[in-house]
Amino acid sequence: MNEKTLFSKIIDREIPSRIEHEDDRCIAIHDINPQAPVHLLIIPKKPIPRMGEASADDRDLLGHLFLTAGELANKLQLADGFRLVVNNGKNAGEDIPHLHIHMLAGRRLSWPPG
Repeated sequence: MNEKTLFSKIIDREIPSRIEHEDDRCIAIHDINPQAPVHLLIIPKKPIPRMGEASADDRDLLGHLFLTAGELANKLQLADGFRLVVNNGKNAGEDIPHLHIHMLAGRRLSWPPG
Protein backbone atom coordinates (compact mmCIF):
# COMPACT_ATOMS: atom_id res chain seq x y z
CA MET A 1 0.00 0.00 0.00
CA ASN A 2 1.39 3.35 -0.96
CA GLU A 3 -1.13 5.67 0.66
CA LYS A 4 -2.02 5.40 4.34
CA THR A 5 -5.44 4.00 5.11
CA LEU A 6 -7.86 5.68 7.48
CA PHE A 7 -6.92 3.07 10.07
CA SER A 8 -3.18 3.71 9.66
CA LYS A 9 -3.87 7.39 10.26
CA ILE A 10 -5.81 6.51 13.43
CA ILE A 11 -2.98 4.25 14.61
CA ASP A 12 -0.50 7.09 13.96
CA ARG A 13 -2.78 9.53 15.84
CA GLU A 14 -3.30 11.69 12.76
CA ILE A 15 -7.06 11.18 13.17
CA PRO A 16 -8.70 11.04 16.61
CA SER A 17 -10.62 7.97 17.71
CA ARG A 18 -12.14 6.53 20.85
CA ILE A 19 -9.68 3.81 21.78
CA GLU A 20 -10.84 0.86 23.88
CA HIS A 21 -7.61 -1.15 23.72
CA GLU A 22 -4.10 -0.84 22.34
CA ASP A 23 -0.99 -2.99 22.45
CA ASP A 24 2.09 -3.35 20.28
CA ARG A 25 0.23 -5.39 17.61
CA CYS A 26 -3.28 -3.96 17.40
CA ILE A 27 -5.71 -1.26 18.36
CA ALA A 28 -9.44 -1.56 19.15
CA ILE A 29 -11.60 1.50 18.55
CA HIS A 30 -15.28 2.30 18.77
CA ASP A 31 -16.94 2.44 15.34
CA ILE A 32 -18.17 5.94 14.44
CA ASN A 33 -21.30 4.41 12.85
CA PRO A 34 -22.21 1.66 15.34
CA GLN A 35 -24.54 -1.11 14.25
CA ALA A 36 -25.03 -2.38 17.81
CA PRO A 37 -24.69 -0.90 21.31
CA VAL A 38 -21.14 -2.28 21.35
CA HIS A 39 -19.37 -1.99 17.99
CA LEU A 40 -15.60 -2.15 18.12
CA LEU A 41 -13.09 -2.43 15.30
CA ILE A 42 -10.05 -4.54 16.13
CA ILE A 43 -7.31 -3.45 13.77
CA PRO A 44 -3.82 -4.85 13.31
CA LYS A 45 -1.08 -2.23 13.26
CA LYS A 46 0.44 -4.09 10.32
CA PRO A 47 -1.59 -2.93 7.30
CA ILE A 48 -2.85 -6.15 5.69
CA PRO A 49 -5.28 -5.02 2.93
CA ARG A 50 -7.81 -7.84 3.46
CA MET A 51 -8.13 -11.34 4.85
CA GLY A 52 -7.67 -12.83 1.38
CA GLU A 53 -4.22 -11.23 1.23
CA ALA A 54 -2.97 -12.40 4.63
CA SER A 55 -0.06 -14.82 4.48
CA ALA A 56 1.22 -17.64 6.64
CA ASP A 57 3.56 -15.07 8.19
CA ASP A 58 0.46 -13.31 9.57
CA ARG A 59 -0.79 -16.39 11.46
CA ASP A 60 0.30 -15.21 14.91
CA LEU A 61 -1.03 -11.70 14.35
CA LEU A 62 -4.43 -13.01 13.19
CA GLY A 63 -4.63 -15.23 16.28
CA HIS A 64 -3.72 -12.24 18.43
CA LEU A 65 -6.65 -10.26 16.99
CA PHE A 66 -9.11 -12.99 17.95
CA LEU A 67 -7.60 -13.42 21.42
CA THR A 68 -7.87 -9.65 21.87
CA ALA A 69 -11.56 -9.91 20.99
CA GLY A 70 -11.99 -12.46 23.79
CA GLU A 71 -10.18 -10.21 26.25
CA LEU A 72 -12.38 -7.28 25.25
CA ALA A 73 -15.51 -9.42 25.66
CA ASN A 74 -14.43 -10.24 29.22
CA LYS A 75 -13.52 -6.63 29.98
CA LEU A 76 -16.85 -5.33 28.64
CA GLN A 77 -18.82 -8.16 30.29
CA LEU A 78 -20.35 -9.48 27.09
CA ALA A 79 -21.42 -12.80 28.59
CA ASP A 80 -24.70 -12.66 26.63
CA GLY A 81 -22.72 -13.01 23.42
CA PHE A 82 -20.96 -11.12 20.69
CA ARG A 83 -20.32 -11.49 16.98
CA LEU A 84 -17.05 -11.12 15.11
CA VAL A 85 -17.20 -10.13 11.43
CA VAL A 86 -14.46 -9.76 8.83
CA ASN A 87 -15.47 -8.26 5.47
CA ASN A 88 -13.34 -9.23 2.46
CA GLY A 89 -14.01 -7.32 -0.77
CA LYS A 90 -16.59 -4.78 -1.92
CA ASN A 91 -19.44 -7.32 -2.17
CA ALA A 92 -18.89 -8.20 1.49
CA GLY A 93 -19.07 -4.56 2.58
CA GLU A 94 -15.35 -3.81 2.79
CA ASP A 95 -14.90 -0.03 2.72
CA ILE A 96 -11.33 0.35 3.98
CA PRO A 97 -8.54 -1.83 2.54
CA HIS A 98 -7.00 -2.56 5.94
CA LEU A 99 -8.03 -5.84 7.57
CA HIS A 100 -10.11 -5.39 10.71
CA ILE A 101 -12.56 -7.35 12.82
CA HIS A 102 -15.95 -5.89 13.74
CA MET A 103 -17.03 -6.86 17.25
CA LEU A 104 -20.80 -6.44 17.70
CA ALA A 105 -22.70 -6.96 20.95
CA GLY A 106 -25.24 -5.49 23.32
CA ARG A 107 -28.39 -6.60 21.47
CA ARG A 108 -29.79 -9.74 19.91
CA LEU A 109 -28.17 -10.17 16.50
CA SER A 110 -30.24 -11.76 13.77
CA TRP A 111 -29.22 -14.54 11.40
CA PRO A 112 -28.53 -14.58 8.56
CA PRO A 113 -26.71 -11.25 8.66
CA GLY A 114 -26.99 -8.63 5.93
